[in-house]
Amino acid sequence: MTGPVIRIRPLDEGAFAPFGEVVAPPRSGDRRRFYSRHFADRPTRSDPVVHVNSVPPSELPLACTGIERHPSAAQCFLPLDVARYVVMVMPSSADGNPDLGRAAAWEVPGNRGVIYHPMVWHMGATVLDRPGNFAVLMWRGGQDPDDEFRNIPSMTLIR
Repeated sequence: MTGPVIRIRPLDEGAFAPFGEVVAPPRSGDRRRFYSRHFADRPTRSDPVVHVNSVPPSELPLACTGIERHPSAAQCFLPLDVARYVVMVMPSSADGNPDLGRAAAWEVPGNRGVIYHPMVWHMGATVLDRPGNFAVLMWRGGQDPDDEFRNIPSMTLIR
């Protein structure tokens, strides 16, 4: 594997916050924890989309050569049957391109989901240990395309 090496860190909600939010069970004593605010801004003429992804397992070290973002909508991944998974994100530079030098990665346990903010570049769903399934929620189908994919120079993710 070649290119920059990104060290995968244990999940840290505060460090992930600039890129999105961690979806976790309610805190002690609470019956519900709401995340609806991420979906309050509906892109013009879009519809809510819920689908399930089936993802084959990956092994570390992991080469990442492609990323994506959704300029108009948040995207939520909720593990249905996942042991653990890796998220890698990066902000946009001033010209809107991915800022590869500021990439960050976390290992997420299978009992936590993530919501990516609009405009956040991220690696596709990547599970470890065994195949996994996620429910994915987002707005889609508006007047502007909301899936932007980029090939990037290879980045190696390690523990």
